[in-house]
Amino acid sequence: MARPKHKPTSAKRRLVERAVAGGMTQEQVAHALDISEPTLRKHYRAELDQGMAKANAKVIDVAFRMATSGKSEKMTMFWLKTRMKWSERVEVEHTHTAEAGEIAALLGLSGWSDDEEEQG
Repeated sequence: MARPKHKPTSAKRRLVERAVAGGMTQEQVAHALDISEPTLRKHYRAELDQGMAKANAKVIDVAFRMATSGKSEKMTMFWLKTRMKWSERVEVEHTHTAEAGEIAALLGLSGWSDDEEEQG
C-alpha cells in the first residue's frame, strides 16, 4: 500500500525553514516530517535553499541594530573588530639597535660584555 500523497502546509514550510536554519540535515528534516528525502526536496526546495540565509539575515539585522544603538558596547566592539578589522593590539616600533653591553647595563648585569660572549 502506497503512502498518502504529501501535502505541504504553511506550518510545515516554517518548520522546514527553521530546521534547516538550525543546522538539521535533509535526512533529519525528512524524518521529522515522516517523508522521504526526495519528497522533502520536491515540496520544500525554497525552504531548504533559503532557510539558513534567512536566519543569518535576521541575526545580522539584530546584531547591526545592537551595534549601532549605543546601548550595547560589546556588540559595537564585536562589529568593529570583525567587520572593520579593528584590534586592541599595540604595535611597538623599534628604532634603536642596542649592543649586548648596553642591554647588560640596562638589565643591571655588570661585568658582561660582547667580548666575553665571543670568548665563551
